[in-house]
Amino acid sequence: MKQGLSLRVSQHLALTPQLQQSIRLLQLSTLELSQEVEQMLDENPFLDRVMDEAPREEFGVDAADAPVREDDRSAELEAEFAPTSLAPSEAAASTTSDAEAPTSSDESDGSPDWEGDGSVDVAPDDSEWGSDAPARANNLGDERTDATELARSQESLQAFLHRQALSLRLGEGDRAALRFLIESLNDDGYLEDSLPALASGLAGADNDEFDELVHHFQVALGLLQSLEPLGVGARNLGECLTIQLRALAHEDDGEDEAQVRKVAIAICKQPMELLARRDFKRLATLTRSNEELVRSALQLIARLEPKPGRRFVDVERNVVVPDVIVTRVGNGNGTSAKFRVMLNPEVMPRLRVHDIYAGALKQHKGEGSQALSQRLQEARWFIKNIQQRFDTILRVSNAIVERQKSYFVHGELAMRPLVLREIADELGLHESTISRVTTAKYMATPYGTVELKYFFGSALGTETGGNASSTAVRALIKQFVSAEDAKKPLSDSQLSEMLKEQGIECARRTVAKYREALRIAPANLRKAL
Repeated sequence: MKQGLSLRVSQHLALTPQLQQSIRLLQLSTLELSQEVEQMLDENPFLDRVMDEAPREEFGVDAADAPVREDDRSAELEAEFAPTSLAPSEAAASTTSDAEAPTSSDESDGSPDWEGDGSVDVAPDDSEWGSDAPARANNLGDERTDATELARSQESLQAFLHRQALSLRLGEGDRAALRFLIESLNDDGYLEDSLPALASGLAGADNDEFDELVHHFQVALGLLQSLEPLGVGARNLGECLTIQLRALAHEDDGEDEAQVRKVAIAICKQPMELLARRDFKRLATLTRSNEELVRSALQLIARLEPKPGRRFVDVERNVVVPDVIVTRVGNGNGTSAKFRVMLNPEVMPRLRVHDIYAGALKQHKGEGSQALSQRLQEARWFIKNIQQRFDTILRVSNAIVERQKSYFVHGELAMRPLVLREIADELGLHESTISRVTTAKYMATPYGTVELKYFFGSALGTETGGNASSTAVRALIKQFVSAEDAKKPLSDSQLSEMLKEQGIECARRTVAKYREALRIAPANLRKAL
């Protein structure tokens, strides 16, 4: 076997730490990004948050409560030599495609190398980013504020029950047991754990103490289920409905009302699957009544509240803060309509490189300066990657708005087919990058706040040879169902035929899939009793 040396030239793409961070930041949601920023601020002394003269909230944390990272003298110097604020560009400027995920890469092992070159000079782009973002100018801001204020002023279910419990004359043991059960309720007002399970967690191996706790819990449970809202403290749906039905009893009720209520209570003791399917014959057999009584009983049950704690759920947890805000500009209609796309300043972190620390590092070069230089470079890269993340989101959002202009003018019925590849080709990015940008990122539109992925949908053929968006088809199905006769609900086959009348070819199975995605029950369950 002959041996020899040969020279071969090849290319490969290495996934550097900077690119890894850029990709990771791009796919983070707003909440995850804020957590990442907080962690980076704690770990890197060269990264600093921009503070206003007056305290203000940054990601829900008041500026006055922010952790102190320098002594009093450094704070005075920082106030004196603070750099001029720079605002992020709102234009959809050209953005490098570093956030683009390569199809193949070599992972770098060992600790990340941020290419610290020993330079400690303050770079031109070390100034703060995200500091002078323009104020939000859209009508949706008031709506979100109202929801947040409502959540803050709303009384919780536990507080409401504790206030009622104060009027009860109870012994010390029963009062403590009632308080414990109230705190054990879930958001819907149900008691998920059994009484023995709750007692065992407190009593341990002491049998006497366990029996005493179970007794106190049984007394407390009866008291809890007598409080408002009716049905609170139930262990399952059947018990919740039964509590409400028993509370409906009145002395002046006629024989018919009492009989219907009795049948309704008997139905609640049966498997809930029968109630969901409205299996009148099976329920009539199990409750030893006729179908007419069962129908009347189901009408009574339908007026009850299956989730007693529903109105006490914290509204603020359900508020979605948009990353991008779209507002209409001018009075143009149709294709002449113009929209302004801007980043939401509330979600943009206000960061800069700590120029005092960077200057101190420049003046005191010595042992360990290389490691500190790498931390400085890491801070610079983090700010650049944050800016690149928002620039990429803005570019993608501009492209979406331009292609889905009909939606912003006429609503979801005018949505056109759109796939990730179209936006990727237009912006010169990889399809996976568009996928990361549109995941867990939200846009405030004139028709509500929606995820960016909402604007993408497959195409369905039409009789004219064109295409209809699956999103528009789902909206059309929803419109058909909302206008149907409650006594004769539309089946999937009928919905398919109605779509064909509109020129859209949509099979029955596809209609069923879209209906389930819209959380619309089948025709037999939508039928009025």
